[in-house]
Formats: sequence, structure tokens, C-alpha cells
Amino acid sequence: MSRAEDIFQKLIYFGEDAIDDYIQNLQTEELFLDFKQAISVGKNGTTLHKDDRKNLAKCISGFGNSEGGVIIWGVECSRDMDIGDVAKAKVKVQNVHRFLSWLENAISGCTIPSHNKVRNHIISIDENGDGFIATYIPKCEIAPLMSTVGNNFYIRSGSNNVPAPYSVIAGMFGRRPQPNVELLIQDKKLEVLDNVDEDMLYPKSIDNPPEKYVKISFTIRGQNDSNVIARELYLSCAATEIGGEYNKVRFLNYNQMDSIQGIEGQLNIITRPELRLPPRGIIRFTNVDIILSPYIDEDFLFDGVIGADHAAPKNFRLYIPKNKLRSFVAKALKEDEEEAHLLAHEFFREFMIGEE
Repeated sequence: MSRAEDIFQKLIYFGEDAIDDYIQNLQTEELFLDFKQAISVGKNGTTLHKDDRKNLAKCISGFGNSEGGVIIWGVECSRDMDIGDVAKAKVKVQNVHRFLSWLENAISGCTIPSHNKVRNHIISIDENGDGFIATYIPKCEIAPLMSTVGNNFYIRSGSNNVPAPYSVIAGMFGRRPQPNVELLIQDKKLEVLDNVDEDMLYPKSIDNPPEKYVKISFTIRGQNDSNVIARELYLSCAATEIGGEYNKVRFLNYNQMDSIQGIEGQLNIITRPELRLPPRGIIRFTNVDIILSPYIDEDFLFDGVIGADHAAPKNFRLYIPKNKLRSFVAKALKEDEEEAHLLAHEFFREFMIGEE
């Protein structure tokens, strides 16, 4: 996960508390983070104010031509002579849903070419409809982005978006587009199974061992979300903690890949040299089964990374503290088949980090 994406995920997860933390700790604007006050007013305006549009265009060009970044709308900055622009106070965006709509409508016209990977998220909203918005701008892999406000190519320099020197622009146009492999977690399923085949082996010292256990299944896929062919796609993942000694993690159906020997609980696979994934193509890496006993005595930690040759790696993590895992398994054992489908999606929504 990139630094910009990490900031965006923090804002999604912690909400307004993350902004409070930035203000309390005098967070500076930096290479991946910008604070903006929204000038557009939801009551009288009909479109994004020209100053907000100018800020948005410069940030999309600057962050997109660099390593990506996040704008937090609704934070006032003050100039500190020693450390630079720091988060000073919250100044809520008025009519946050209206402002979000204006942002969405403005994005495609802010740069040439347009950056179609920009995402917005309402961080929080109060009873009056005011609040805060985060705009995530990933690195653009297609071409350098020219701002339509001033017709400049910007790059990020410290906490500022500055016009790129000619030599840098020339290098950008000479840069070959790179593939971008996105993580897909699909075919999510939760089952409560009888332990008739002793899939869950308990020692004889346990009187009346549980008759049922929980199995969570899913498929790890990768999608080439770019306009170029992807080669040498890979997946590396490992279950370093599995919740208890009776639990298991299994990797299945990855025979079309070259496998690299790893430690127990780890899978390292890469596509064979002759395989090429076209733009928008999807490949299945592996199926995963997680077997969970009611006996939970440690956390569950499953880390992984996917990518391809010349593509930025994408990290993901499935982490469940032991108390939450124990509660989840106990709840799953009581639910019927209909509820199990909902629980499977709840499991990944709450505990998976890095899935698109």
C-alpha cells in the first residue's frame, strides 16, 4: 500500500478522529498530504468555486505526476516558520454532499488527460449536513497530467505543487506506461461444517470436543487495471498467526503458476513466462480456505502482496485480534445459512485491509 493510500485508508477507518489527531499533533502539509478550506458554499453556488477548482486541478496534476496524495477538505492551515504549513483548526465544508457532487463533476475537466482514478470520501457529516471530505489522487501511470487551470504540468515538491521543469516534463513524456494490478477478493463464503471427517483434530485430553467448525473460503484474483499488457504477475502471502493450534489455512488450485518453496503457511507463486494478461484482464492466483475452531487463543494475521513486472506492488492484510475472532466464530456457529452469507462479507469488510 502506498503512503497516499495509507493516509486515505486511515481517514476512512478513523473518520473525524484522524483530523483531530492531525490538528493536535500539528501535522504539516507534506509530500502526500494537503489541507484545504472549501470556498464553495452549498446554499447559493451551483458549481465548484473557481479557487476550489484551481486547488483541485493543481493537486490532481501535482500528486498524479508524483507518487500520489490526499487532500483533506475542511482544515485550516497556519504558517509555522520552523516546520511549515500545519493543521490549525477544523472549518467544516458546508453542505458536504453538494460539495462532493461538485468535486465529482469537476475532476474529469481538471487535467489533460483526465485522471479517472481519483476517489472522494466523506470523512464525517453533522446534523446540519456539514463535514469533511478526503480526495485520494493516486499516481497516474498513463501520461503526465497538465492542469487545465494555467496549462501547467505540476509535480509535488515538499508541501507544494510546483510547475515541473522542462527536463522533468520531457522525461515524463518518455516514460513508458506501466501495468497496474489491482487486488480482487472474490467468491467469499462462510460455512459451518460438522467435524465428521475429523478435519479438525483435537487431542484426546479434550472431553466432548466441538462437533462443528467454521470454514471461510475466498479466491485471490488480480486485475490488470491499465492500458498495457502485464507480465510475470505474482502473489506472495503468509499466515503468520492463525488464531490457535487447531486452526488451518490452505492454499488450493494454483497449479497454473510456478510455485517457489516457502515456509509452512506461506505461498509464493508467479505466472509462467508465456502468460500475458491483457488490459482489464483478470487472473486467479489461488483459492484460500481458513478453518477456524471455537478454541481461539491468539490473533489471526494473514499478509500478502500482489503485483507484476514493472508494476507497483499492492499489499493486503487480514488481521483479527483474538477476542474479536473468538466472538466472530461463536456468532457464526449460531447462524443459519442465510446469515452465513452476510457474515462472510462482514468478515472481510471489517478485517481486510487493502482490498479494492
